[in-house]
Amino acid sequence: MCVRGRDGGVRLGAAELGEGLGERATLLQFSSAFCAPCRATRRVLTEVTGMVPGVVHVELDAEAHLDLVRRLDILRTPTVLVLDADGRVVRRATGQPRKADVIAVLGDLV
Repeated sequence: MCVRGRDGGVRLGAAELGEGLGERATLLQFSSAFCAPCRATRRVLTEVTGMVPGVVHVELDAEAHLDLVRRLDILRTPTVLVLDADGRVVRRATGQPRKADVIAVLGDLV
């Protein structure tokens, strides 16, 4: 998993995600249909959101959301963006994350 810092003030809202933002943070996952690491990432992020109150997981199919993929410069799946409570992108990770890394990033944020 490769983690990057702030994404230049990019902000996303519930209308773009198709779901509401988390009270404390949102884990936005871009996936593709035949991506095995995407399924494993889904499991990890679902576990973490079950452990950390106020954090939600939203998964988007990259092919179905090409406008966002281009806008956010998503180059591979899985890519996970961590959004703060206001929908600002504060972290970005590519590849399958480890649960401990996701929890650490959320600990810094919330």
